Amino acid sequence: MDTKEENIGGTAVKYFVVQRDDEESRHLTQLFHQLASERGMEHDNKNPDIVLSIGGDGTMLEAFQLYKHKLEKIAFVGLHTGHLGFFADWKRDEIHELVSMMASTALDSQTIVQYPIVEIELETKNGKENYLALNEFTLKGVDRTLVAQLYINDQMLEMFRGDGICISSPVGSTAYNKSLGGAILHPSIEALQIAEIASINNRVFRTIGSSLILPKHHHCDIFPREQQNLLVTIDHRSILRNDLISVRCIVSPKKVNFARLRPFPFWSRVREAFISFEIGN
Repeated sequence: MDTKEENIGGTAVKYFVVQRDDEESRHLTQLFHQLASERGMEHDNKNPDIVLSIGGDGTMLEAFQLYKHKLEKIAFVGLHTGHLGFFADWKRDEIHELVSMMASTALDSQTIVQYPIVEIELETKNGKENYLALNEFTLKGVDRTLVAQLYINDQMLEMFRGDGICISSPVGSTAYNKSLGGAILHPSIEALQIAEIASINNRVFRTIGSSLILPKHHHCDIFPREQQNLLVTIDHRSILRNDLISVRCIVSPKKVNFARLRPFPFWSRVREAFISFEIGN
């Protein structure tokens, strides 16, 4: 069979691979390139149709940040090579099937799922900076506890004192947010979640003490006390700041596309990630 006839609409499927830097991921990347070439797929780092992450969840976060400026044109898919890959639909021994599905499956409303992400605006002494997070944004104190006012829809909710604040997307609700006691949200819910990181609660300081879920038309603002050394994290990237005036977080009007080339229900993904295990492991 002519490989070109297997491609979507008679044109080559363009792809790019973001890999983890370990021996197995490098080997699988080389194998994928070979198999993709045999199926008439085209390697394109500038305008790919699909971005494949080979590695773990951190690799997918890296892929997202590399292509966050082209979210409306790209679909992501993950091949898992680690111990826990919440973003990955495919395992190392399924690479032949993955290549076949990528080469022959049309990307449309039936095979693309869209998930909400977090949009972050940092107001600093030098102006405003804008970021997108697939998983979460966190703000932490560096050499002392974080002290900050937390506002929701321009109304003050609390004066926070503690290690920090985590604001996650529904996809990110299964990550750091879960370890903080936050709820797991189905990614079809357009919302963001605010979770406290080791808040101080006593007779002097008092916070809400539980995670908060805001719908997409709400926003939250964080006003840290002046002259604090702060650690800002956006997904897997960290930035030290001492010039923050405020932070605003909203559900972004943009969404991330994932290629669901075969069924993999969200709650099945949750079960496999956090409950299922093999006897003897």
